[in-house]
Amino acid sequence: MNHRKSLLSAAIFSCIAFGAHAQDAQPTATDLDTVTVTGIRGSMEKSLDTKREANSRLEVVTAEDVGKLPAHNVADTLQRLPGVNISSASADEGGFDEADRVSLRGTAPSLTQTLIDGHSVGSADWFVLSQGNNVGRSVSYSLLPSELVSSVEVNKSSQAKLQDGGTTGTVNIITRTPLQFSKQFSAEASVGAVRSDQADSTDPQYSALFNYKNDANNFGVLLQAFYQKRELRREAQEIPGGFFKIAANDPVALTNPDLVGVNVPGLLGSTLFEQTRTRKGGLLTIEFKPIDNLSLQLSGFSSKLEANNYNRNYMMWGNSFAKVQAPNPGYTITDGVLSNATYAGVAGRPYAVYDMIYREATAKTNYVTFDADWQINDNLNAKFQAGTTKGEGSTPRQFIAELNSAIGGGASWTTHGASSPVDWNVGGDLSPAGATWGGTWGNQEVTAEDKEDWATLDFSQYFSAGALSSVDFGLRFADHEREALSPEGASPGDIWSALQGSATGQFPGNFASGVGGNFPRDLWYYTPDALKSAIINNSTWLYNNDGPSGRHNYGAEWKVKEKNFAGYVQANFTGDWWSGNVGLRYVDIKQDIDTFLAVSDPARADVSSLFGMWQRQAFQNKHSRVLPSANIKFDLDDSLVLRVAASQTQTLPDYSALGASAWGSDLNRTGGGGNPNLKPTLSTNLDANLEWYFMPRGLLSVGAYHMDMKDYIAFDVVNKQLFSELTNQLETYAVSTPINADGKVTGVEVAYEQPIGENFGINANYTYANGTSAHTWADGSHNLLGTSKNTYNVGAFFENDTFGARVSYTRRSSFLISLSGANPYYQDDFGTLSASLSYKATDWLSITLDGLNLNNPTYKYYQSAAIPTSFYSNGRQYYLNFRFKY
Repeated sequence: MNHRKSLLSAAIFSCIAFGAHAQDAQPTATDLDTVTVTGIRGSMEKSLDTKREANSRLEVVTAEDVGKLPAHNVADTLQRLPGVNISSASADEGGFDEADRVSLRGTAPSLTQTLIDGHSVGSADWFVLSQGNNVGRSVSYSLLPSELVSSVEVNKSSQAKLQDGGTTGTVNIITRTPLQFSKQFSAEASVGAVRSDQADSTDPQYSALFNYKNDANNFGVLLQAFYQKRELRREAQEIPGGFFKIAANDPVALTNPDLVGVNVPGLLGSTLFEQTRTRKGGLLTIEFKPIDNLSLQLSGFSSKLEANNYNRNYMMWGNSFAKVQAPNPGYTITDGVLSNATYAGVAGRPYAVYDMIYREATAKTNYVTFDADWQINDNLNAKFQAGTTKGEGSTPRQFIAELNSAIGGGASWTTHGASSPVDWNVGGDLSPAGATWGGTWGNQEVTAEDKEDWATLDFSQYFSAGALSSVDFGLRFADHEREALSPEGASPGDIWSALQGSATGQFPGNFASGVGGNFPRDLWYYTPDALKSAIINNSTWLYNNDGPSGRHNYGAEWKVKEKNFAGYVQANFTGDWWSGNVGLRYVDIKQDIDTFLAVSDPARADVSSLFGMWQRQAFQNKHSRVLPSANIKFDLDDSLVLRVAASQTQTLPDYSALGASAWGSDLNRTGGGGNPNLKPTLSTNLDANLEWYFMPRGLLSVGAYHMDMKDYIAFDVVNKQLFSELTNQLETYAVSTPINADGKVTGVEVAYEQPIGENFGINANYTYANGTSAHTWADGSHNLLGTSKNTYNVGAFFENDTFGARVSYTRRSSFLISLSGANPYYQDDFGTLSASLSYKATDWLSITLDGLNLNNPTYKYYQSAAIPTSFYSNGRQYYLNFRFKY
């Protein structure tokens, strides 16, 4: 620890010493205010201008026009920047067609802070596991439509004045304000549709903007609204929980001792997921300048995503037979995996299990902010902001049927390593008539709430002589609360009698054609209406019952409350050919964590319900720290810029990592849980970048960075007694628990942009990240969560006054996600191809066509080189929009 601080102090001292000996210079004002830019070339030029003038490591994306980012959504746009990675999931929901999370420089998304106009935004997720069990600090970009964005700034190096919380950096999404517009009245509308080829669906996409400002340019109102619907269909092979090892005490070990320690698939699934996503909301901003040196602004934003979904997973159930039954002679063991095996049918034994899960799901977020910007005199400026934000993800009800299938039919499989699906099959009667009731669970309300109230006060004192150009100083206070709730649910009755003979549907005729492999595809399922009707009409919903006979699931509830006080001072320096800043930020955080522990002794129980007995637990953590930072920029000549930065940054552990009670899956007896004793991740960062602006809109840059992260997050596995909803008693589960483990990332970033002639241009970037952890995973590796060693982007564009075209390809190498059951699992290399076309028909009408995932990627996940985890195909998406201007 002392070594880290000594190294950082030396770097900062060097910056100060340089400033002390530099020639005095008058500060130069650079106009970085928002200006109207349109088109690909204009947006690229504005982005490079902002990047060049910044005194820190900054990447910028500017909208090509109102409502038109270079890619269709914010996250997909950011992945084209060097050092930026994206993912489409926050928990175990698997890979989807749209990016949902953003991370920087080979780390997990929770270490990247996302702000809107410089403030926090309450986050929420539609997926039930992300609402309770896997709740991070990253923001879901699914709730943030690109139509609202003016520009996005990615701060890769820290400054004392930036809000703390982003260990690896901060993404700031900047919206428009009324007085930015050049005309007194502005109105725009977009009418379009999205075509999802795999879902075979075309759905509407609408957005509108109205802006008014008065003749005096001191009062304005901006209103934006959006309504966007689309259908998803994801086809997959899933292996929930991964492979398990035959133990020496398993019955099959007596007859086949060579199988002890061999990996066997616990579940092999043929999976169809369908969802309707409807996003709607808007932004209202009122701006008023009562006097020339005072600007007041009131903003409110709301976004709601309705995301009902139906997941059907027909699975060979290795857990039910592979521990007790020997495979037929002739089986094969390859690299510790039972790679080829056939099991003869045993009467009465189920060789498959079928889960049908229909979920009602929503996610929503909103905020209200008040801003005041007061130029007190020529040398002193004050800014004040107060706001409140709330995010909520909710699954009001889940309708679940679990059936036993392939009874007495036997099973077989053949593996082909991690890169190809497992070929598998089961015998017997796979139809509804051959199924028996396995049970139900989860018809329970699950809600996550994320709330924050905050206030900031910032001052800037300017100086007219000397190297010290200004001093920024200020205070921030935030009161944050994250809570998971499951207060009520339904007790099931005779659902199976009602389901038998109900309406059924069939998997699509071309199901999983993009996935490959040989596994059951001609499958049936109960329709959502049939499933809902059978469960609702044969279940008793227990309201307002917190006692032993109620469905209050205390084990799914927890709360983390944080009070964050911060103060900072930052000195900004300017010389003839250099500039920079050095500062300190003091952070004081108090955490209160409330959770529950499952107990079997009534004397220890504080509360009880049909889910068992629970003991309340309360923990309190306090963290106080001074975070130093320094940035220096050298203008070596008219086109060459060198930047050097050093800092310490901090991110608190994920909310569920701190608070979540232990939870488990009855199919494979694995689960997860929290650890209230986790420490924040503290990173010591060094950064250097050389930028050559060799022509207008042209850039070649090379940079290197190093992050030494103390108390990064890893996961350990322990056995815990948890309440089983199927057996109605405590059972033993292998529970993954977060722990602190140091980590390091060293990387290189290269970026290149160049116009070719007046109308063409190319861009490319590459990021190398070498991340290691002090933690040893079950597979013997020391991988760092989220680290892709290689990421690159290449693109090209054409644009004239009428036509525009852009094509982009992004590729990311494999990375560790987390644990699947008790095993570490990874996402394999993947690349996405996108393209856009635009046509300016008139001054008031333009037409755009965007294509996403044009290469129809299959997202692959694996446990090891020999053991796959899942394969997902989502198809292609096409967005056609007609944009009208007034």
